[in-house]
Order: sequence, then structure tokens, then C-alpha cells
Amino acid sequence: MSIVFIASSKLPTRHGDFLIHAFEESESGQEHIALTMGTIADGQPVLARVHSECLTGDGFGSLRCDCGPQLEAAMTLIAQVGRGVILYLRQEGRGIGLVNKVRAYALQDTGADTVEANEQLGFAPDLREYSMCEFMLAHLGVQQVKLMTNNPLKVAALQQHGIQVVERVPLLTGRNPHNDQYLDTKEEKMGHLLNH
Repeated sequence: MSIVFIASSKLPTRHGDFLIHAFEESESGQEHIALTMGTIADGQPVLARVHSECLTGDGFGSLRCDCGPQLEAAMTLIAQVGRGVILYLRQEGRGIGLVNKVRAYALQDTGADTVEANEQLGFAPDLREYSMCEFMLAHLGVQQVKLMTNNPLKVAALQQHGIQVVERVPLLTGRNPHNDQYLDTKEEKMGHLLNH
């Protein structure tokens, strides 16, 4: 995959002052974002979150998933330590896209779990890929990360792309009655570490 840096700008947020960096995949035109705070190009491990876009959770506050609370928690933790990076990847619905995600939700409304719904639509449970992360982190000068995730497969995927993950930092947040089954499925079928 070929990805290019486009531009950076200041991004004040309720969590503190970040910089926002825009990247674009050359072939597809797909856009990705990095948020950074503090000095991250000093060779020291950096608190990091690799977050796949979730419009329903991140933007609309959906309680069907834990994505919005995880993003909020990551921004809060980075602000607390004063340095860190969030890669915000445009991979809605674990890579199936927004419209198919709504179709998957409709199947879940009739009893399918999140894995079964994707499979009934003809998709793998998780189509995300992380090759863009290597370029994005290298451009930002990040050499090692302390990755905020509950997904050991994400750790392995980043390591396969040459990213040094020196620590996994759990993000146990956002469980509620609307997403209990969803989170249980992520734990039982997708290997997420969600001790609760």
C-alpha cells in the first residue's frame, strides 16, 4: 500500500490540544488521520491507539458497541500523560463499510451476533488491515508504542508490519446492557481480552 502525508493542523479538543495529521492512500484515495500530543519522536515508547472509524459509536454515541468510549478513554489517557498518538483509520464496521454495518445491525436485531451477521452478508468477521500504520507512525517519528487495545490480534497485526509494540494497555470501558452480547462475542469468538 502506498500512503502519503497531506497536511497537519492544530486541533483543540475538550481533552486538550492535539495536532491532527491527514494521510491518503494513493491508489484508493482513502483518507486516514493521526492525532498527536506532546513530543513523540524522541525514541521513547509512545502511548498509542489504533482506532477504526465507527461513525455510530464515535459520532452518534451508539450504545451498541464500545468504540466511542474507547476513543474517549484513549484521548483522556494521552492528555493525562501529555504525549501520545491515535491513528484513526477509515475502516467502518471492521472493514465492511457504513451501509453494510447497518445491514449487519439489522441481522443482529433478529438474533445474529456480530460475527454471524458479517458472515451472513458474505464478509469475514474482520476485514481490517493495518499496513498504513507503519508509514503513518514512521512519518510521525514514533518507533515504539504502548498500544491501547483489548485485541491481541491487533498487536500481532501491527508487529507483522514492523511496529514495535512494547506493551498492551487494556481499554476496558463502555460496557452497557445494549452491548453485553456484542462484547461477549468479541471475547468468545474474536479473542478480545475483556475481563469483567
